[in-house]
Amino acid sequence: METTGDDEGNKLKVKQGEPILVPPAEETPRVPYFLSNLDQNVAVIIKTVFCFKSKDEGNERAAKVIKDALAKVLVHYYPLAGRLAISVEGKLMVDCTGEGVLFVEAEADCNMADVGDIDKPESATLDKLIYIVRGAKNILEMPLLVVQLTKFRCGGFVLGVAMHHCMFDGIAAIEFAKSMSEIAQNLPLSIPPFLDRSILRSRTPPRVEFPHREFLEITDISDMATIYEHHPMVYRSFCFNLEKLDRLKRLAIEESFVSKCTSFEALSGFVWQARTRALGLRFEQQTKLLFAIDSRARFNPPLPGRYFGNGIFLANSLATAGELTKNSVGFAVKKVQEANRMVTDSYIRSAIDYFEMTRARPSLTGTLVLTTWSRLPFHTINFGWGEPLHYGPAALPEKELALFKSHGKERNSIVVTMGLPDSAMAIFEQLVEEI
Repeated sequence: METTGDDEGNKLKVKQGEPILVPPAEETPRVPYFLSNLDQNVAVIIKTVFCFKSKDEGNERAAKVIKDALAKVLVHYYPLAGRLAISVEGKLMVDCTGEGVLFVEAEADCNMADVGDIDKPESATLDKLIYIVRGAKNILEMPLLVVQLTKFRCGGFVLGVAMHHCMFDGIAAIEFAKSMSEIAQNLPLSIPPFLDRSILRSRTPPRVEFPHREFLEITDISDMATIYEHHPMVYRSFCFNLEKLDRLKRLAIEESFVSKCTSFEALSGFVWQARTRALGLRFEQQTKLLFAIDSRARFNPPLPGRYFGNGIFLANSLATAGELTKNSVGFAVKKVQEANRMVTDSYIRSAIDYFEMTRARPSLTGTLVLTTWSRLPFHTINFGWGEPLHYGPAALPEKELALFKSHGKERNSIVVTMGLPDSAMAIFEQLVEEI
């Protein structure tokens, strides 16, 4: 058994058992599994925690229920039981070895309420709820899915999940979790996943028909690298309730940049503008916004239902720091709307072909990346203990990332979680308070 702790006054102690491999419950195909170019561009690990506690049932059965459900769901999602490899084309693929996913059972020495604020990622507490694969030199040596189940004295438990983003986007992750929850409750699998990602192969020959500024390398004339190097990163979560969101939308239309906008568009424009101000970028500094949109319905024809893979696409917009800061938030909102409209079937396929020709990945210098969970029903996942009391990221995979998550009983507020150097975070907090 291994005890994890820290020296910063945090009293949570977690004893981790020996990790085990959970293979599929039945024999599965041993074949190479193709990953599309949309999968290639998100080769990062996503860490998430889910907190469960039932009024009627403790956590004694939790480990067996979750392990059994994992084994059975892997029959349908068999690529997850394999390992990443490099194809002859030099791209990521999955070697469907059937080895299984990694599962760790752990025990905490306190009640689940003592975990604290899980809306604040990158904390020493949350780190203890996610199993770290030791000795892995790179992502090729890590299982595609790692699950730690931590039991608490109160009868609750936390699922800490680490997954390769190249295997899931948020929608596919939700559908996997729902399939697993159906099996955990002895229900039939409602809809099997669509596994064939080759429908997103690049065209032959590749055709690049648009400029793809998502890959543009921006010159750092504001010395942002030094700001991040000499100031500690701090992470905060900001709740934007309906009243604040409505104020942002009114601000966006005041100077006639846009006639109407959604809460997502208004909030995206505000965060881009406020972050730029907080970092104190030079007026001539080029900045880039990337935001993930679900492109499943934008393909022609649309991607099949339950498509297992990354159907998200990073829409992009460029503006100088001066343009963002001297104009009202409506200017940034207009740029968000223009970027959203640009994403069509032909544009995405052009981007797929661009990667095929260049192997380029989106550059993050001078960039803000927005990803939204606010429309993803993570709160509905039920393995037999009811819906999660809380859920959220245990870490943000890139310092340039900001996460939008729904909040509140009616789920009509949005929590923005992000990191900034401490000097910039103080300014960003003030800008939020002024709304």
